Amino acid sequence: MQGAGIYSFKACHMKTAQKYRSWVEIDLDSFRHNWKVLKRLTGKSVAVLQVVKADAYGHGAIEISKAAVKHGAASLGVANADEGIQLRISGIDAPVIILSPSSVFEINEIIKYRLTPSVSDAGFARELERRMAEEGSVIPVHIEIDTGMGRGGTIHYEALSMIKEVMALSHIKVEGIFSHLASSEREDDPCNVLQWDLFRGILDELEKHHIRIPLRHFSNSGAVLNFPRYNLDMVRPGIMTYGIYPGPSTETKAALMPVMSFKTSIVLLKEFPENYGIGYGRTYVTGGRSKIATIPVGYGDGYGWILSNQGEALVHGTRAPIVGRVSMDMCTIDVTRIPDCRVGDEVVLMGRQGDGCIPAGDIAAKAGTISYEVLCALGKRAPRVFVNKGGTGTVEPRLRRVFIPDEEKSIARINHIIRSCFHARAENDDLGDAIFYEMFETLFGKENRPLELRTGFRYDINVSEFSQEEMRADGTVKDYFKVTTEIEYSKTLRHRSFMIGCAMNNEQLSALFDDDRCEYRWLLSGRSSLIGENDFRVDTVEIDDMPVPIESMRNTPRGYEVWCGGDLLKKKEHRQVKIGIRIITKKYKASNIFSVFLVYPTRGLEISFDYSRTGMKNVREVSFFAGKHPTPEVTVERGKAITLKVSENDWVFPTSGVTFIWDL
Repeated sequence: MQGAGIYSFKACHMKTAQKYRSWVEIDLDSFRHNWKVLKRLTGKSVAVLQVVKADAYGHGAIEISKAAVKHGAASLGVANADEGIQLRISGIDAPVIILSPSSVFEINEIIKYRLTPSVSDAGFARELERRMAEEGSVIPVHIEIDTGMGRGGTIHYEALSMIKEVMALSHIKVEGIFSHLASSEREDDPCNVLQWDLFRGILDELEKHHIRIPLRHFSNSGAVLNFPRYNLDMVRPGIMTYGIYPGPSTETKAALMPVMSFKTSIVLLKEFPENYGIGYGRTYVTGGRSKIATIPVGYGDGYGWILSNQGEALVHGTRAPIVGRVSMDMCTIDVTRIPDCRVGDEVVLMGRQGDGCIPAGDIAAKAGTISYEVLCALGKRAPRVFVNKGGTGTVEPRLRRVFIPDEEKSIARINHIIRSCFHARAENDDLGDAIFYEMFETLFGKENRPLELRTGFRYDINVSEFSQEEMRADGTVKDYFKVTTEIEYSKTLRHRSFMIGCAMNNEQLSALFDDDRCEYRWLLSGRSSLIGENDFRVDTVEIDDMPVPIESMRNTPRGYEVWCGGDLLKKKEHRQVKIGIRIITKKYKASNIFSVFLVYPTRGLEISFDYSRTGMKNVREVSFFAGKHPTPEVTVERGKAITLKVSENDWVFPTSGVTFIWDL
């Protein structure tokens, strides 16, 4: 290329964050500072709902939410159920309020993830009431009033009748009422006073009817700064907590610090002669000998195409112009007047570097938009790097920005991730595969079996003499013990109707394991004929100490099936319950072993074998346990019983068990 000298790639000092093509840096110290400013403005008596919708305006909803709750946020505000779910599955338990009107299709997720919807119409409230009545519980809601925004909320002149209708619903608790200002950033706009008067009038009407709603909120960021008298019980700050002023009139009301910076680095430097075209369409032509740097950021990263030939970047603390068109993945900056510029140098597109600063407002003005859009759009592909209490030692990259929908959380995808992790940790892929398959065989038995975690497992075996004898074909008498087994454990109830199965061989037992409706399985080996109640009887079944009816008993190709439950367990389905089963069966005396196997991960365990009414001699146990403590605590009462215990805090893994042996 004539006249284009490429600078050599010289090694440079790379900060922690510079291992990324580009990154968004979130300064939690600045966020903390803005929160202190906020609390000084509102006072201790006013609760704060931290708005974290749209990934906390691009700042990272999970980390910002955790920081806000730590600083005292009473609740978090999102735009839809998906955003609320993302917070819940990230371990955030604070109240999450959906500020936009929800659709009836979101109700399942709202209930499941304990989200608080806002109600804008009675139709949604009635459907929510119907669903909550089925659940048998009560859900909190906030009612939105439209006082002039013309968007969400019930129109102000219909509000009173709608509020009364919603408050009459027995499974809905009206926890809050709010409205939203359309022009709060403009202190001199008379619409602000009009909206306030309408909302205040509705609150006064509610007082007259002796209706008191606990949380009344009206103020967004602009109102917190311009109209402190509007604060009421709670405020809903968003943009100001991220260090951006809602409008020019608010800039003198508080000293805020921007939280977000957008950074990248130079990947290529070239020197061009005069009259050389740069970028698509040659919209920029060099006016003289020029040094042009390429950075790996484009409109695909949220840096708008409209910033072509008018955006700016900071290099060595000095502003450098964007030249040429912004393309999808790259753009170019003129660094001719910046000495000692090198490949790898940090470039700041928004934020501070040295004495230079490019605020979001400058970018918004050039792009003909608002700061809100700039924050939400910038760095769409970039990881968020959170800086806490300064210093590179506290820089932590976080890549948890994209919510993964249900279809992406498939078994195949999860298996691939886990298997890849074993490949990375093992010496080679074959060893990684071997560990992967062994782990799944141990935990699940088969790939398609769901993982069931059980707690508080009790297995009480009581063996006694049995009067019934059975004449064998050869004329000899087959004598039995009577075995009463009481089983108890806690787990999630997957089906309101479930089966307890008894198999006669391993093939039938395997078939029972393939049916996820089979709650408990028993192996009665050594039989060749059909099983009857004299051989295997389910005496009682209880869920949370409530008796559960036995619906049917039948012999099938996979063994003897006892079906229990029904619609009375509808409210228990998919919830953690305590299950109790009492089984009575026979044990052939000539067979001198009795085994108990664990096929699911279990936390806390007690197995007892009471043989005090049998005359058994030299009874002993042989246990094989997998877990943190492979040897259980064993208590022996000679001539009476043997008990094995594992602490309620310790897990016992599948393929564990115990065999009790005695002398004939």
